[in-house]
Amino acid sequence: MTKLRVAGIGVIAVAALSLTACSGSDTASSGSSSAPAPSSSMAAPSSSADQGASNGMTTNADVFGPACSQLPQGTAPGSLDSMGPQPVASAASTNPLLTKLVAAVKATNLVDTLNSQPAITVFAPADPAFAALGDAKFNELAGKPAELAPILQYHVVGKRYDAKGLAAAGSLDSLNTAGGPLKIEGTGDNMTVNGAKILCGNIPTKNATVFVIDKVLTPGTNK
Repeated sequence: MTKLRVAGIGVIAVAALSLTACSGSDTASSGSSSAPAPSSSMAAPSSSADQGASNGMTTNADVFGPACSQLPQGTAPGSLDSMGPQPVASAASTNPLLTKLVAAVKATNLVDTLNSQPAITVFAPADPAFAALGDAKFNELAGKPAELAPILQYHVVGKRYDAKGLAAAGSLDSLNTAGGPLKIEGTGDNMTVNGAKILCGNIPTKNATVFVIDKVLTPGTNK
């Protein structure tokens, strides 16, 4: 009887150890899992240099820049209160500073793609920036989506940054990685992106932080 008891205790102990090991393995597996990356061609995985950046979430109080006063006030379409709950392409479509950009995004069928991204940063050229290209050039690009799309992708970063996060990063890859890095210099009203000035920055939308800029960024000019 004594031998049977000892044997029984041994079996129970082994079973308990096995269950503990399995439980620890499951916990480790659960802790190391991560959500799948977006499959869209406009999405980009975060680089290791991005990990310390701000999450990019902003409020209306964080908005800055000389052109912000040109936005509608209150809850009118294009106002900060109106744009905040909308995904970025939908929000931009109501912004009076961005009518040319919206036309370009529609011409390349990128509205749904931009709206579906979970967290991005958009450098949005204001209408005068496109006007500087001339109507003929703009219409030419709008008629060639395959050439226009990489230019627009160069204005989007696959991670959400606010102004503080941009200044800390210094240099960022856009979704058009072949276009070279985006160089961030200065802070606040003096901040530039590849030399383009921030006209109205830290604009919050549902899935993006938007920085209205005074130039159209050209891929390949800042390599």
